[in-house]
Amino acid sequence: MFLTTDAGSLRVYEALASEVRLQIIDKLFLKEMNIKELASELYLSSAIVSTHVNKLQQAGLVTCRMKRVNGGTYKYCSMSSEYLQIKLSPAQSLARKFVEVAIPVGHYTDFEVSPTCGIATAEKLIGHYDNPTYFLDPERVNAGILWFARGYVEYKIPNYLFKDQSIEEIEISLEIGSEAPHVSDEWPSDIQFTLNGRLLGVWTSPGDFGGTRGKLTPDWWHEDVNQFGLMKVLRINKAGTFIDGRQMSDVKLGDLQEEQKQWTFRISAEDTGRGRGGLTLFGKGFGNYDQDIVIRSYYR
Repeated sequence: MFLTTDAGSLRVYEALASEVRLQIIDKLFLKEMNIKELASELYLSSAIVSTHVNKLQQAGLVTCRMKRVNGGTYKYCSMSSEYLQIKLSPAQSLARKFVEVAIPVGHYTDFEVSPTCGIATAEKLIGHYDNPTYFLDPERVNAGILWFARGYVEYKIPNYLFKDQSIEEIEISLEIGSEAPHVSDEWPSDIQFTLNGRLLGVWTSPGDFGGTRGKLTPDWWHEDVNQFGLMKVLRINKAGTFIDGRQMSDVKLGDLQEEQKQWTFRISAEDTGRGRGGLTLFGKGFGNYDQDIVIRSYYR
Protein backbone atom coordinates (compact mmCIF):
# COMPACT_ATOMS: atom_id res chain seq x y z
CA MET A 1 0.00 0.00 0.00
CA PHE A 2 1.37 3.40 -1.00
CA LEU A 3 0.81 6.30 1.42
CA THR A 4 1.65 9.99 1.44
CA THR A 5 1.21 12.90 3.84
CA ASP A 6 -2.01 14.09 2.23
CA ALA A 7 -5.50 13.69 3.74
CA GLY A 8 -6.26 10.64 1.60
CA SER A 9 -3.86 8.52 3.66
CA LEU A 10 -5.13 9.81 7.00
CA ARG A 11 -7.59 6.93 7.52
CA VAL A 12 -4.69 4.47 7.46
CA TYR A 13 -2.68 6.44 10.04
CA GLU A 14 -5.77 6.71 12.24
CA ALA A 15 -6.39 2.98 11.95
CA LEU A 16 -2.84 2.25 13.11
CA ALA A 17 -3.07 4.63 16.09
CA SER A 18 -4.38 1.98 18.47
CA GLU A 19 -2.57 -0.69 20.47
CA VAL A 20 -5.53 -3.07 20.10
CA ARG A 21 -5.63 -2.66 16.33
CA LEU A 22 -1.89 -3.26 16.11
CA GLN A 23 -2.39 -6.48 18.10
CA ILE A 24 -5.13 -7.52 15.68
CA ILE A 25 -2.76 -6.93 12.75
CA ASP A 26 -0.06 -9.07 14.40
CA LYS A 27 -2.49 -11.95 14.86
CA LEU A 28 -3.95 -11.73 11.35
CA PHE A 29 -0.46 -11.87 9.86
CA LEU A 30 -0.15 -15.36 11.35
CA LYS A 31 -3.50 -16.67 10.11
CA GLU A 32 -7.05 -15.78 9.10
CA MET A 33 -9.28 -15.46 12.18
CA ASN A 34 -12.92 -14.72 12.90
CA ILE A 35 -14.18 -12.04 15.27
CA LYS A 36 -14.94 -14.49 18.06
CA GLU A 37 -11.43 -15.97 17.92
CA LEU A 38 -9.82 -12.51 17.99
CA ALA A 39 -12.00 -11.46 20.92
CA SER A 40 -11.01 -14.57 22.88
CA GLU A 41 -7.28 -14.06 22.33
CA LEU A 42 -7.44 -10.34 23.14
CA TYR A 43 -9.75 -10.79 26.17
CA LEU A 44 -12.20 -8.30 24.72
CA SER A 45 -15.86 -8.47 23.76
CA SER A 46 -16.79 -9.39 20.19
CA ALA A 47 -18.51 -6.01 19.79
CA ILE A 48 -15.34 -4.08 20.67
CA VAL A 49 -13.18 -6.23 18.41
CA SER A 50 -15.69 -5.84 15.57
CA THR A 51 -15.45 -2.04 15.90
CA HIS A 52 -11.65 -2.17 15.68
CA VAL A 53 -11.76 -4.55 12.70
CA ASN A 54 -14.18 -2.25 10.88
CA LYS A 55 -11.70 0.60 11.31
CA LEU A 56 -8.90 -1.51 9.80
CA GLN A 57 -11.20 -2.66 7.01
CA GLN A 58 -12.21 0.90 6.09
CA ALA A 59 -8.52 1.78 5.84
CA GLY A 60 -7.94 -1.08 3.40
CA LEU A 61 -5.60 -2.92 5.76
CA VAL A 62 -7.88 -5.87 6.52
CA THR A 63 -10.23 -7.91 4.32
CA CYS A 64 -13.28 -9.67 5.77
CA ARG A 65 -15.62 -12.32 4.45
CA MET A 66 -18.60 -14.23 5.82
CA LYS A 67 -18.00 -17.97 6.14
CA ARG A 68 -20.25 -20.79 7.33
CA VAL A 69 -18.63 -23.17 9.81
CA ASN A 70 -20.44 -25.97 11.65
CA GLY A 71 -23.84 -24.51 10.89
CA GLY A 72 -22.95 -20.97 11.94
CA THR A 73 -21.91 -17.89 9.96
CA TYR A 74 -18.78 -16.05 11.09
CA LYS A 75 -16.91 -12.96 9.95
CA TYR A 76 -13.39 -14.06 9.01
CA CYS A 77 -10.60 -11.50 8.71
CA SER A 78 -7.23 -11.48 6.96
CA MET A 79 -4.59 -8.94 5.99
CA SER A 80 -5.03 -7.07 2.69
CA SER A 81 -1.53 -5.65 2.54
CA GLU A 82 1.81 -6.90 3.81
CA TYR A 83 3.80 -3.68 3.40
CA LEU A 84 3.16 0.04 3.71
CA GLN A 85 5.25 2.56 1.81
CA ILE A 86 5.12 6.18 2.97
CA LYS A 87 6.37 9.05 0.86
CA LEU A 88 6.98 12.12 2.99
CA SER A 89 6.30 15.39 1.20
CA PRO A 90 9.56 17.33 0.65
CA ALA A 91 9.89 21.09 0.87
CA GLN A 92 8.38 22.86 -2.09
CA SER A 93 11.76 23.93 -3.41
CA LEU A 94 12.88 20.29 -3.50
CA ALA A 95 9.74 18.93 -5.15
CA ARG A 96 10.48 16.54 -7.99
CA LYS A 97 9.28 17.53 -11.43
CA PHE A 98 7.12 15.05 -13.28
CA VAL A 99 4.68 14.59 -16.14
CA GLU A 100 1.61 12.49 -15.38
CA VAL A 101 -0.81 10.62 -17.62
CA ALA A 102 -3.80 8.49 -16.56
CA ILE A 103 -4.77 5.61 -18.86
CA PRO A 104 -8.33 4.22 -18.40
CA VAL A 105 -8.28 0.45 -17.88
CA GLY A 106 -10.37 -0.04 -21.01
CA HIS A 107 -8.04 2.00 -23.21
CA TYR A 108 -5.83 -0.97 -24.13
CA THR A 109 -4.46 -1.26 -27.66
CA ASP A 110 -4.05 -5.04 -27.70
CA PHE A 111 -5.38 -7.94 -25.67
CA GLU A 112 -5.79 -11.69 -25.48
CA VAL A 113 -8.12 -13.03 -22.80
CA SER A 114 -9.77 -16.29 -21.78
CA PRO A 115 -12.86 -16.87 -19.56
CA THR A 116 -13.75 -16.30 -16.85
CA CYS A 117 -13.69 -12.74 -18.17
CA GLY A 118 -15.69 -9.56 -18.47
CA ILE A 119 -15.61 -5.80 -18.75
CA ALA A 120 -17.91 -3.09 -17.39
CA THR A 121 -18.37 0.65 -17.08
CA ALA A 122 -19.56 2.24 -13.84
CA GLU A 123 -23.10 2.12 -15.28
CA LYS A 124 -23.38 -1.35 -16.82
CA LEU A 125 -21.78 -4.57 -17.95
CA ILE A 126 -20.42 -4.41 -21.51
CA GLY A 127 -21.98 -7.35 -23.34
CA HIS A 128 -22.08 -10.63 -21.42
CA TYR A 129 -19.93 -12.50 -18.96
CA ASP A 130 -17.20 -14.84 -20.27
CA ASN A 131 -17.31 -13.66 -23.89
CA PRO A 132 -13.91 -12.23 -24.97
CA THR A 133 -15.49 -10.67 -28.07
CA TYR A 134 -16.85 -7.82 -25.94
CA PHE A 135 -13.31 -6.71 -25.17
CA LEU A 136 -13.49 -5.24 -28.71
CA ASP A 137 -16.67 -3.26 -28.01
CA PRO A 138 -16.13 0.48 -28.71
CA GLU A 139 -17.59 1.27 -25.28
CA ARG A 140 -14.61 -0.46 -23.66
CA VAL A 141 -12.77 2.90 -23.53
CA ASN A 142 -15.20 3.89 -20.75
CA ALA A 143 -14.60 0.73 -18.72
CA GLY A 144 -13.88 0.97 -15.00
CA ILE A 145 -13.14 -2.72 -14.46
CA LEU A 146 -12.00 -5.74 -16.49
CA TRP A 147 -11.01 -9.26 -15.59
CA PHE A 148 -9.85 -12.50 -17.20
CA ALA A 149 -8.58 -15.93 -16.16
CA ARG A 150 -5.62 -15.95 -18.55
CA GLY A 151 -4.06 -13.60 -21.08
CA TYR A 152 -2.97 -9.98 -21.19
CA VAL A 153 -3.93 -6.38 -21.87
CA GLU A 154 -1.47 -3.94 -23.43
CA TYR A 155 -1.44 -0.15 -23.30
CA LYS A 156 0.34 2.57 -25.30
CA ILE A 157 1.69 5.31 -23.03
CA PRO A 158 2.65 8.67 -24.54
CA ASN A 159 6.03 10.06 -23.52
CA TYR A 160 5.45 13.81 -23.18
CA LEU A 161 9.00 14.72 -22.14
CA PHE A 162 11.02 17.08 -24.35
CA LYS A 163 14.51 16.26 -25.59
CA ASP A 164 16.12 18.57 -23.02
CA GLN A 165 14.30 16.86 -20.13
CA SER A 166 16.24 13.89 -18.75
CA ILE A 167 14.05 11.15 -17.26
CA GLU A 168 15.11 9.86 -13.84
CA GLU A 169 12.29 7.49 -12.89
CA ILE A 170 9.06 5.97 -14.20
CA GLU A 171 6.30 5.35 -11.67
CA ILE A 172 3.21 3.23 -12.50
CA SER A 173 0.38 2.84 -9.98
CA LEU A 174 -2.74 0.69 -10.37
CA GLU A 175 -5.32 -1.26 -8.38
CA ILE A 176 -5.14 -4.96 -9.22
CA GLY A 177 -6.02 -8.42 -7.95
CA SER A 178 -6.51 -12.03 -9.07
CA GLU A 179 -9.51 -13.44 -10.95
CA ALA A 180 -11.41 -16.39 -9.49
CA PRO A 181 -14.81 -17.76 -10.44
CA HIS A 182 -17.04 -15.55 -8.25
CA VAL A 183 -14.54 -14.43 -5.54
CA SER A 184 -11.88 -16.05 -3.40
CA ASP A 185 -9.55 -14.23 -1.01
CA GLU A 186 -7.11 -17.15 -1.33
CA TRP A 187 -6.54 -17.35 -5.07
CA PRO A 188 -2.87 -16.64 -5.88
CA SER A 189 -1.97 -15.34 -9.30
CA ASP A 190 1.46 -14.62 -10.78
CA ILE A 191 0.98 -11.33 -12.60
CA GLN A 192 3.69 -10.13 -15.00
CA PHE A 193 4.49 -6.51 -15.86
CA THR A 194 6.31 -5.75 -19.13
CA LEU A 195 7.46 -2.36 -20.44
CA ASN A 196 8.76 -1.89 -24.00
CA GLY A 197 9.20 -5.63 -24.38
CA ARG A 198 11.23 -6.07 -21.18
CA LEU A 199 9.80 -8.13 -18.32
CA LEU A 200 9.93 -5.86 -15.29
CA GLY A 201 9.07 -8.66 -12.90
CA VAL A 202 6.33 -10.82 -11.42
CA TRP A 203 4.08 -10.03 -8.50
CA THR A 204 1.91 -12.69 -6.84
CA SER A 205 -1.55 -11.41 -6.04
CA PRO A 206 -2.90 -13.23 -2.95
CA GLY A 207 -6.53 -13.35 -4.05
CA ASP A 208 -9.67 -12.08 -5.74
CA PHE A 209 -11.19 -10.04 -2.94
CA GLY A 210 -14.87 -10.08 -2.04
CA GLY A 211 -17.08 -10.34 1.00
CA THR A 212 -16.91 -6.58 1.46
CA ARG A 213 -18.00 -4.15 -1.21
CA GLY A 214 -15.38 -1.85 -2.66
CA LYS A 215 -15.61 1.74 -1.47
CA LEU A 216 -16.43 2.88 -5.02
CA THR A 217 -18.43 -0.15 -6.17
CA PRO A 218 -21.63 0.89 -8.01
CA ASP A 219 -24.93 -0.07 -6.37
CA TRP A 220 -25.89 -2.37 -9.25
CA TRP A 221 -22.71 -4.45 -8.99
CA HIS A 222 -23.28 -8.00 -7.71
CA GLU A 223 -21.93 -9.09 -4.32
CA ASP A 224 -20.42 -12.36 -5.57
CA VAL A 225 -17.96 -10.86 -8.08
CA ASN A 226 -14.73 -8.84 -7.88
CA GLN A 227 -15.02 -6.03 -5.32
CA PHE A 228 -11.59 -4.44 -4.91
CA GLY A 229 -7.88 -5.00 -5.43
CA LEU A 230 -4.58 -3.89 -3.93
CA MET A 231 -2.85 -0.65 -4.89
CA LYS A 232 0.54 -1.50 -6.36
CA VAL A 233 3.24 1.02 -7.24
CA LEU A 234 5.99 0.12 -9.72
CA ARG A 235 9.13 2.25 -9.98
CA ILE A 236 11.85 1.90 -12.57
CA ASN A 237 15.04 3.91 -12.11
CA LYS A 238 18.82 3.57 -12.43
CA ALA A 239 18.94 1.08 -9.53
CA GLY A 240 16.39 -1.39 -10.94
CA THR A 241 12.65 -2.09 -10.80
CA PHE A 242 10.75 -1.93 -7.52
CA ILE A 243 7.20 -2.73 -6.39
CA ASP A 244 6.01 -1.03 -3.21
CA GLY A 245 9.62 -0.25 -2.38
CA ARG A 246 10.90 -3.83 -2.77
CA GLN A 247 13.17 -4.70 -5.68
CA MET A 248 11.51 -7.10 -8.11
CA SER A 249 14.16 -7.21 -10.85
CA ASP A 250 17.46 -5.74 -12.08
CA VAL A 251 15.79 -4.10 -15.10
CA LYS A 252 16.96 -0.49 -15.09
CA LEU A 253 15.66 2.64 -16.76
CA GLY A 254 18.43 2.50 -19.38
CA ASP A 255 17.28 -0.97 -20.47
CA LEU A 256 13.88 0.26 -21.66
CA GLN A 257 14.56 2.63 -24.58
CA GLU A 258 12.76 5.24 -22.51
CA GLU A 259 13.60 7.99 -25.04
CA GLN A 260 10.89 6.66 -27.40
CA LYS A 261 7.85 8.93 -27.82
CA GLN A 262 5.51 6.14 -26.77
CA TRP A 263 5.92 3.19 -24.45
CA THR A 264 4.16 -0.18 -24.46
CA PHE A 265 2.99 -1.49 -21.07
CA ARG A 266 1.63 -5.05 -20.80
CA ILE A 267 -0.06 -6.67 -17.81
CA SER A 268 -0.48 -10.43 -18.10
CA ALA A 269 -1.49 -13.51 -16.14
CA GLU A 270 -0.47 -16.55 -18.13
CA ASP A 271 0.88 -19.02 -15.58
CA THR A 272 -1.89 -21.44 -14.59
CA GLY A 273 0.41 -24.15 -13.27
CA ARG A 274 -1.21 -23.97 -9.85
CA GLY A 275 -4.70 -24.16 -11.30
CA ARG A 276 -5.42 -20.59 -10.30
CA GLY A 277 -4.49 -17.16 -11.58
CA GLY A 278 -6.02 -14.46 -13.72
CA LEU A 279 -6.21 -10.77 -12.98
CA THR A 280 -8.68 -7.98 -12.33
CA LEU A 281 -7.93 -4.34 -13.09
CA PHE A 282 -9.86 -1.62 -11.28
CA GLY A 283 -10.19 1.92 -12.63
CA LYS A 284 -12.33 4.93 -11.82
CA GLY A 285 -15.70 4.04 -10.34
CA PHE A 286 -14.67 0.63 -8.96
CA GLY A 287 -12.62 -0.80 -6.10
CA ASN A 288 -11.10 1.25 -3.29
CA TYR A 289 -9.04 3.82 -5.21
CA ASP A 290 -10.61 6.34 -7.55
CA GLN A 291 -7.95 6.27 -10.23
CA ASP A 292 -7.05 4.67 -13.55
CA ILE A 293 -3.57 3.39 -14.43
CA VAL A 294 -1.42 6.39 -13.51
CA ILE A 295 2.05 6.86 -15.02
CA ARG A 296 4.45 9.51 -13.80
CA SER A 297 7.70 10.39 -15.56
CA TYR A 298 10.07 12.14 -13.15
CA TYR A 299 12.72 14.25 -14.86
CA ARG A 300 15.35 16.91 -14.37
